[in-house]
Amino acid sequence: MLNKHTTNEVLNTSLPVVAEITIYTLMSIFDLMMIGKYGGNIAVSAVGLSNNLTNAFIEIFILEGFCISIVSLVSRMVGAGQYKTAEKFASLGFILGIVFCLIITIVVFSFGKEFLYLLGARNDILKIGYSYIKINSVALFFFMSMRLLNSILIGYGNTFIPFICSLIVIFVKIILNYLLVFGIGFNTRGIDGSAIASTVAYLCGFVFCFYYTVFKSQVKFKPFYIFSICFNDIKKILVLAIPCSMEEAAFSISKLMCVAIIIKSGSISFASDSIANMIEGISVMPSIGFGIAVITLVGMNVGKRDYKQAKKVAFNCAFYAAAMMSIFAIIFLFMPNFLVNLFVNNNEKRVAYLAGKCLAIGAAEQPFIGLSLVFAGALKGIGDVKSPFFISCFTSWIIRLPLTYYFINMLNYPVTAIWWITAFQWGVDALLMFSLFIYKFNKVSNSSKSYFFNK
Repeated sequence: MLNKHTTNEVLNTSLPVVAEITIYTLMSIFDLMMIGKYGGNIAVSAVGLSNNLTNAFIEIFILEGFCISIVSLVSRMVGAGQYKTAEKFASLGFILGIVFCLIITIVVFSFGKEFLYLLGARNDILKIGYSYIKINSVALFFFMSMRLLNSILIGYGNTFIPFICSLIVIFVKIILNYLLVFGIGFNTRGIDGSAIASTVAYLCGFVFCFYYTVFKSQVKFKPFYIFSICFNDIKKILVLAIPCSMEEAAFSISKLMCVAIIIKSGSISFASDSIANMIEGISVMPSIGFGIAVITLVGMNVGKRDYKQAKKVAFNCAFYAAAMMSIFAIIFLFMPNFLVNLFVNNNEKRVAYLAGKCLAIGAAEQPFIGLSLVFAGALKGIGDVKSPFFISCFTSWIIRLPLTYYFINMLNYPVTAIWWITAFQWGVDALLMFSLFIYKFNKVSNSSKSYFFNK
């Protein structure tokens, strides 16, 4: 299965995606490190809760909704050699997506305080979080718009330009963070300074992506397609986008409810869980990268009707994702305290201890996350977006949420119990994604063979 041609195809497409997402994660980590050094666990809790809230909106409606829909449609159209159709769906997908970006921005800006309160934020956490989220909502608009444009590029296999865009964003973000958070050369803006830095950085990234997608891309964004919108085209986009959004909603909303349960245990527990999740976010990046790339690779090969190669690239992506995740698992198991101490002050010993324990437990789930995300992406590559949704509903709402409520809220277990629960959740998720991919893929490939045989 690991032949040279397939390996090169997988790595050339996947590694820039992995690098891009890793850069954004590192940017978030540096951001949290600066905020932690500036304001301690209260500031970390406020920003962590705000980011959990906004990330849920972004993941549900944009990254796992319209972005996946664009990648899936464009990749299959390009694989079939239908570039004009690919441009049409890319353009319509972006136009529909940008409308949702604007709605999300308005909702977060207008009702951020109420959302944070519902999630359990009180006193200083609520005050700091609300001030931060109002400014950050503008940054989110440019971030979401930029990612929609990146999806057009990824759809035809161009993963290098989104990577370059991420370098531009992190360069601007880190410089402005130092200047604004700590007041180097400017008045100290503290936590709000981080949100201002994000706004400017994502604006720069959006401008770069917009220029490239309109003028340089192989599959271009053409605004005039807005005048040719018809119901069937919108339906094709939404048929993919809605189940993908619902899949992420099942996961993210259950996660937010778990966050609300955790925050009731106190800021120490929440800060510990936030820090451990932030560090784990680095390890998840290869899986997300391979999970996105496999949609393109499987989609393009399915468009060519080369089902043998489509299956090969899916298993190659799964192999490399699981291998990279296993390396992180070893690091988390043997070096958790070293990693955690990068994020906390010396007087936050309790936070550091709990976060280290969470991270060590999280080592168990790493390979399963890789397998789950890759085979979920492979299913989307063949056009099956419903199976990942049903699996996500089952593992998030039947396994994770009830067990979290029972052990944390009723039995008063420490926050480490949640990490054992999520390890079990990801194990079940990976098994179901793999099994359904095999079943659905065989069904699609056999149907195609029967079609050509009957002709």
